[in-house]
Amino acid sequence: MTLNRKFFLGFIRIHILYHAQNENIYGVQMMDALSDHGYKLSPGTLYPILHSLEQEGFLKSQRKNVKGKIRKYYTITPEGQKVLQEAIGKLRELTSEIIE
Repeated sequence: MTLNRKFFLGFIRIHILYHAQNENIYGVQMMDALSDHGYKLSPGTLYPILHSLEQEGFLKSQRKNVKGKIRKYYTITPEGQKVLQEAIGKLRELTSEIIE
């Protein structure tokens, strides 16, 4: 894994939690949203991140039938909300320091 990739995976995880606090999310939707932010992810990268966030207790999922196909939707958990708020605080501190 390249150094850039290691850094960006943290940003991607924050993006996912942020979007999951605003609405139920699913994989393809997040790939599109992250692409809008300049991240090019394959399903082989994104889905393990979603599963990891769920295993860590930051997201929870539920399956819904959408036009005959089962789609897994993710929502943020209280623990995910807590870690997101901590990350936002750290990002504010970092950006104020490096932008000066």
